[in-house]
Amino acid sequence: MRKPALKDEILLSIEKPERYIGGEWNAVTKTPDADMIRIAMCFPDVYEIGMSHLGIQILYDMFNRYEDVWCERVYSPWKDLDAVMREKNIPLFALESQQPVKNFDFLGITIQYEMCYANILQILELSGIPLRAADRSEEDPIVIGGGPCVCNPEPIAPFFDMFYIGEGEVVYGDLLELYRKYRPDHDRRAFLKEAAQLPGIYVPQFYDCEYNEDGTLRSFFPTEEGIPETVSRQLVLDFDAAPYPEKPVVPFLKATQDRVTLEIQRGCIRGCRFCQAGMIYRPLREKHLEHLKDLAERMLKSTGYEEISLTSLSSSDYNDLNALLEHLIRICKENGVNISLPSLRIDAFSLDVMSKVQDVKKSSLTFAPEAGTQRMRNVINKGLTEEDILSGAAEAFTGGWNKVKLYFMLGLPGETEDDIKGIARLCEKIAECYYDTVPKEKRHGKVAITASSSFFVPKPFTPFQWASMNREEEFLDKAHTVKEEVKAQLNQKSIRYTWHAADVSVLEGVLARGDRRLADVIEHAYRHGALFDAWTEFFDHDRWTEAFAASGLDPYFYTARERSTEELLPWDFLDMGVTKSFLIREWQRARKEEVTPNCRQSCSGCGCRPYGG
Repeated sequence: MRKPALKDEILLSIEKPERYIGGEWNAVTKTPDADMIRIAMCFPDVYEIGMSHLGIQILYDMFNRYEDVWCERVYSPWKDLDAVMREKNIPLFALESQQPVKNFDFLGITIQYEMCYANILQILELSGIPLRAADRSEEDPIVIGGGPCVCNPEPIAPFFDMFYIGEGEVVYGDLLELYRKYRPDHDRRAFLKEAAQLPGIYVPQFYDCEYNEDGTLRSFFPTEEGIPETVSRQLVLDFDAAPYPEKPVVPFLKATQDRVTLEIQRGCIRGCRFCQAGMIYRPLREKHLEHLKDLAERMLKSTGYEEISLTSLSSSDYNDLNALLEHLIRICKENGVNISLPSLRIDAFSLDVMSKVQDVKKSSLTFAPEAGTQRMRNVINKGLTEEDILSGAAEAFTGGWNKVKLYFMLGLPGETEDDIKGIARLCEKIAECYYDTVPKEKRHGKVAITASSSFFVPKPFTPFQWASMNREEEFLDKAHTVKEEVKAQLNQKSIRYTWHAADVSVLEGVLARGDRRLADVIEHAYRHGALFDAWTEFFDHDRWTEAFAASGLDPYFYTARERSTEELLPWDFLDMGVTKSFLIREWQRARKEEVTPNCRQSCSGCGCRPYGG
């Protein structure tokens, strides 16, 4: 029997002790022996968030298929337990065995969001692992990072022994085989050096950089023979054959995504110029219909969930969506299971699909115009016209919906005051569409429109990676302009408008496009209390301002200036599939307000070979 890491009196003194006890339905337990490779797979946020992450579930399932590997899970302890662990010197432990993370061979950290960077240091410190890779010994786990944020790993590079670039189902088997070779000799450096020569593995200690007097990057280069100059992302080619959890772990408490998650495709054909995921997961790859039918039935049976969600970047683009839904509606109706369909476009087909699986009287319709004017939607290559939006809204209102959620961005490249006010005006047009379309006797009350704005953050490997980013006060001025314009509309009482935190967005922008010098800023902020920065109630802007000042760095150097396409960028040593020439071409087309057709209409020559669609 495993030894509990926390005593009963501690569990009774903290919020939601279920986060830490393990033993959930479908959790994998094994009998460890000296030859077994132990992997702690970490999501650096609270349990409920981490348990909702599909990537962790996929890797957990994949690793545990190896007889000599035991993969366990670890999440960031909430602040109450964090304080207790520090006071009582309790090392961070994995859920399944309750054994200290420091005793494992690998600590794998999925990096989904830049605002979790301080939590990465919490994980390391509570585990008793030196924060900097350069300070680690043969006794410490190999710390490896993966996920979308490793599109630019440089701000956190000093904290990691290696990064896995790309989709995790591809190279981990080779990495484990290499580790078996070096493990008996405990030769950490030799293992890391050979690992750096595997496709998709980036080991920061074997690279160095130099800066120009103006602070821009002058050079980035490998420091030892045999280390590749370019690291290429790894891509799953046979999507049906890739491992996928038929028995996902079911948490004891309600997670953010408390349902079966069925990934129907990976990648996107749309080419929105602000969207990093739409670029780095190219090309589109679909799972076959019969495979998905089988997976859905197995996962529902193995979990007992009462909801299934079809996940992808654009579910409407899945070729066999109708046939899949017909099957799911039949089996879900028999078992009282709901069907969730995120990422649908607002068109007649999607609305017909949603009407089959939703109670339109209770649900709201969600879609993302992203910009308030057609000019701006052309700039970002949204592929959505105002006619599409209004005709889709009319279809929805005719179908019984009267609640609409709209998502926009402020601060997009080339934005004008007319584009900003266009958000309020588009909301008004949608409200008018409701009253023009639905006869009074058939209305379910007044129309309710909830519009929210996020603030544009330029991301690596998008056509906007060279764009300048607004400062906090510019973002807030634009949000207030929209709010005042909403008040000027005839249907203002039907429109509710909110916006995200501007200071958080700016810090996200710094960390997204930063370089290695930012590691000092992150560590300083963490040492002075930064933790759970993704949570509004814990984010402290002054703490980060002090960290930048202490490190002698200007955050606006990373955000407020437009970058030349000739400038060497911190992530240029990575090959993520899309070519730099394509991104430059799209950046130029954005400035000309030119639309690029989606991948099914015409190949835009992005550099990614089309597998499966």
